[in-house]
Amino acid sequence: MTRFPLRSFPALVALLASAACGGRSVSVGSSSASAAPSDNVRRIRAQGAPIGVQLWTFREQAKTGVPAMLKMARDMGITHVETAGLYNMTAQQLAQALNTAGLRATSMHVGYDDLMKNPQKVISDAKALGATYVGLAWYPHTGAFTEADARKAAADFNAIGKTMKDAGLTFFYHNHGYEPVPFGNGTLLDLIIQNTDPALVKFEMDVLWTWLPGADPVGLIAKYPGRFKLMHIKDMKPGIARGSLSGGLPAEQQAVIGQGQVDWKTLLAAAEKDGFAYYYLEDETTDPVNNVPPSIAFLQSLRF
Repeated sequence: MTRFPLRSFPALVALLASAACGGRSVSVGSSSASAAPSDNVRRIRAQGAPIGVQLWTFREQAKTGVPAMLKMARDMGITHVETAGLYNMTAQQLAQALNTAGLRATSMHVGYDDLMKNPQKVISDAKALGATYVGLAWYPHTGAFTEADARKAAADFNAIGKTMKDAGLTFFYHNHGYEPVPFGNGTLLDLIIQNTDPALVKFEMDVLWTWLPGADPVGLIAKYPGRFKLMHIKDMKPGIARGSLSGGLPAEQQAVIGQGQVDWKTLLAAAEKDGFAYYYLEDETTDPVNNVPPSIAFLQSLRF
């Protein structure tokens, strides 16, 4: 993916936020738009749009109709998505629904059993959707996450990663907050990263599940350059204590982006410098429809 200059990040987010903020909608990556774009918009559009949404955000809206949910996401200014299941469709049917809504899938989450037992179906679905990243968001374990779990996860990830790479796809693991158990000079998350092949396994940084257990997201990027390629943009409300390894946080304690604890300006600057490929807003509250637009507006306001 062609990268855009760091200084153009605010303008890029402004483009994606246009529908949410009352501006005109422009289709990123297309040769046409509802109105003639400015030179700045044309320059950014030609380079691609790395901010999208994890469709789990709109899980409740999907229950009443996937096409309407996808259209709503596009009307908010979203241009691409990370999938979280197929909504009882075939991958081809979901791909058509995304195309009809003016969206594209750049990444997909898949369950552990599917990756281990039916990887060819996963590969077929990814290619039908057009997604180039295929990832796992939860590693099965019982009770506290242990060294044995981490070592088995690393071995599994290397095997899955090779299968995906051989098919022209990139496998990633999405950290989920239970991994930063102290171990040696670091944590079990360090153990996983250090014991996976950089050519086969990448990572998706879920910022909430990095921040909640007390890890430093900027420090992780600096420590492991090039390993994190995707990001979930997610935060927690001020005053909520850090240090939990539960891998979960009540919805009412999660925050609209810009109203939480994370220093997004510093983090996004570090991620851009490192070469992250895609960013996905993920809102796990009970009101994502009203939370996503102000999250986009906040990102629009950033200057770095």
